[in-house]
Amino acid sequence: MKPYLIQMLKEIALLGALRDKIEISSIELANQLNNSQQTASRYLLELDKKGIIIRELGIKKQLIQITDIGKSILQEEYLLYQQIFELTNQIYISGKVVSGMGEGRYYTEQIDYIKQFQDKLKFRPYPGTLNIEIKHIEKNKIRLVKKYNAIIIKEFKTNNRTFGSVKCFHAKIENMNGAIVLP
Repeated sequence: MKPYLIQMLKEIALLGALRDKIEISSIELANQLNNSQQTASRYLLELDKKGIIIRELGIKKQLIQITDIGKSILQEEYLLYQQIFELTNQIYISGKVVSGMGEGRYYTEQIDYIKQFQDKLKFRPYPGTLNIEIKHIEKNKIRLVKKYNAIIIKEFKTNNRTFGSVKCFHAKIENMNGAIVLP
């Protein structure tokens, strides 16, 4: 997303538009951003068209509220700033253990996957997977994880089929070593 739109989104969030509708004119927003009224109006229109905010036009002012899409964008920005200022190489993810489709064991018992896991991740995979359902904010963390250098488990072929490559990241569950595996 364009930086100027993110800045506009931050400004209206700071005014309270995440929790409630705020009443403001484009002139007031322009003053906040040191822009012209026309520029502020154009930015609001762009945010509205993208579904990032909802606007209700009045005579002199407008009611503005940030949508779930806008909230998600702000959460992603927040996570990026956390990574910058906290200088951490760890991300904590929480969720609820859920039942999968019962296929994890089939994949983790493939000899070529086992060899690569042992070689690259330094452990033999458990015969199965732990499936965790995560909330939206946690999904943003997964997006951040994908930007780091992944450990690639390469695709391979057997007589019957091709098994795809996956991206892995070292993980700890409680105090046990494991890996996050992403397609």
